[in-house]
Amino acid sequence: MTTDRTPQTPTDVYERVTSQIIAAIEAGAGEYRMPWHHDGSAITTPVNIASSKAYRGVNVIALWAAAHAAGYPAGIWGTYRQWQALGAQVRKGERGHLVVFWKTTDRGEADDQDGEADRDEPGRRMFARGYTVFNCAQVDGYTPPAMPVLPEAERIERAERFCAALDIDIRHGGSQAYYRPSTDHVQMPEFACFRDALAYYAVLLHECGHASGASHRLDRDLSGRFGSAAYAMEECTVELLSAMICADLSLSVEPRPDHARYIASWLEVLRSDKRAIFTAASKAQQIADWMHAQQAGARQHEVRGAA
Repeated sequence: MTTDRTPQTPTDVYERVTSQIIAAIEAGAGEYRMPWHHDGSAITTPVNIASSKAYRGVNVIALWAAAHAAGYPAGIWGTYRQWQALGAQVRKGERGHLVVFWKTTDRGEADDQDGEADRDEPGRRMFARGYTVFNCAQVDGYTPPAMPVLPEAERIERAERFCAALDIDIRHGGSQAYYRPSTDHVQMPEFACFRDALAYYAVLLHECGHASGASHRLDRDLSGRFGSAAYAMEECTVELLSAMICADLSLSVEPRPDHARYIASWLEVLRSDKRAIFTAASKAQQIADWMHAQQAGARQHEVRGAA
């Protein structure tokens, strides 16, 4: 049994995490169900048992995939030692799940010799290092806390406020949802065209994710990294973003058959580039952080307006 951090080369980490996510995508491809689709319940966001902090970036996707494959009912995770420290015990024979942390090193250090830097900075490099975590369903001596369920009306109200605070031009009409860069606006079908309010906001967040890439916002460009597959990877990035924010807002994310044409492209890129899902998840996390930052700005504006 792996007890905590496992010595691995960066290549092992990239390949193992990517392989796990590819397997999850392939398993659900027939129903267009991706590992990041979820029911919006309060247990959706993966959280570390020791720090009580939510996992970020590619770790969110990797743990969603693991939980979906194993049928875990809660999103609480910890290393073998973290569970031990709480008086809980990972059951014999349980298999852990790989997540990553980022290690920064100076150029010229031993870690630099393998050439597997994830990103460069002047004189510095960041490397992915892997460690093993176990879900609370894999341990004895621990009972997950009861998670509150927000009424649907409250979830819808929160989603409305969240999207309004993004300060993106949202227009309604027609039968398609899209972001048009030339006019910098999101176009949405009328509210009544959607199955329910939760479906409406999941799609709206997806399109606002596209809008975040405008030059006066995050100025996102994936073309250099992914070439002809850049558009498909933008869709993947925004799919992940929508799932992350929907988890924060307790909204469900359902499969979208109109994304079926991207699945083969996503799989092709992930198989050919072991860091592709890391890049997409990192960009998605960046968008999520930007969206949450807009909420704080909107609240400050309301306070000044009321003063």
